[in-house]
Amino acid sequence: MDNQTKSEGKDKYSLRTLFEILTVSARLGLTSFGGPIAHLGYFHEEYIRRRKWMDEKSYADLVALAQFLPGPASSQVGIGIGVARGGVLGGIVSFLGFTLPSVIALIIFALILQGFNIGETGWIHGLKLVAVAIVAHAVLGMAQNLTPDLKRKIIALLALVITLLWQTIYSQIGIILLSAFIGYLIYKQHNIQEDNSDVHFPISKKLGIICLTLFFGLLFLLPFLREVTSIQWVAMFDSFYRSGSLVFGGGHVVLPLLEREFVPTGWLSEETFLAGYGATQAVPGPLFTFAAYLGAIINGWKGGLIATIAIFLPAFLLILGTLPFWDSLRRNPKIKGALMGVNAAVVGILIAAFYQPIWTSSIIEPIDFAFAAILFCMLVYFKLPPWIIVITGAAGGILLTFL
Repeated sequence: MDNQTKSEGKDKYSLRTLFEILTVSARLGLTSFGGPIAHLGYFHEEYIRRRKWMDEKSYADLVALAQFLPGPASSQVGIGIGVARGGVLGGIVSFLGFTLPSVIALIIFALILQGFNIGETGWIHGLKLVAVAIVAHAVLGMAQNLTPDLKRKIIALLALVITLLWQTIYSQIGIILLSAFIGYLIYKQHNIQEDNSDVHFPISKKLGIICLTLFFGLLFLLPFLREVTSIQWVAMFDSFYRSGSLVFGGGHVVLPLLEREFVPTGWLSEETFLAGYGATQAVPGPLFTFAAYLGAIINGWKGGLIATIAIFLPAFLLILGTLPFWDSLRRNPKIKGALMGVNAAVVGILIAAFYQPIWTSSIIEPIDFAFAAILFCMLVYFKLPPWIIVITGAAGGILLTFL
């Protein structure tokens, strides 16, 4: 009887813990504006300083791991904190709480947008100018942090040139692999600070290997199934899964991957694509929820859910797969060197995306550039929240039609 009582108490405690994780992460999902760097600040304030679910050193290690892996860094940190607090289920609950608010908002926006001819509407043009300001800000910040020396600037330049001149579905993969190899050769002897802290998560190495095997298996199997079956759902899942698997550097870098997957193939128009990107800036949570909007445009609310699962699944599998091995990986200077090369290439890829499709489809007249400059200053110098920038951009776009 005593054992049964203990078991029931443990179950109740587990459910209580999961509910706590859900409520805290959902509140963050409803209020965390400003992109992945801002999200990490919100997490630190809520999870580390206020609730003390993890110590400072462990949090820093988890952030380093998320930066090391492809995928949405803030989401992966949130999953890791959930795992540390409540096991694998805790990670899933933490992800759902943080992600679902923006997923629901963007699916609703996409469903409202369907059926309207949005190509010539002023507010859509305003949202496209918002995208100019947002991505310009991201380019400057990432260039400063990820290309501090001449060698990494050259890697970024190479990535920029190749991305613009070799526009195929393989260019992103090729650039990332080449940059990792160059970074390995140049920085394999790069000095790194010794860190004796250890991070422990309740995940076995066996589960980690299963997750990593599944990640690579799906990455190679889905394109094959796409060719063999010609089923639209498989093709869509493959496109979103591959995009989520190859993004280094955060949500803004997923833009060129998704654009090349869906716009040239006719799944949706460039105006619809950029309108959704602008709307994504107005909602809290991870930028990867842009996929929910795209999926809903293509196949309704079911498509939105499928797209969300597909683009976030690689992040889940990678974070769960690497947590058991991270302590040894993070001390390897060769791996750090390869990552330095990849991060530099991300800057070049993002600059290419800034030029095409964002700049070429948005800055048509001098007044467009002037308004985009105003939006940029509001964001960077006046430090206004992104949702204010989005509202201003939409309203300004309407006014521009009368000038």
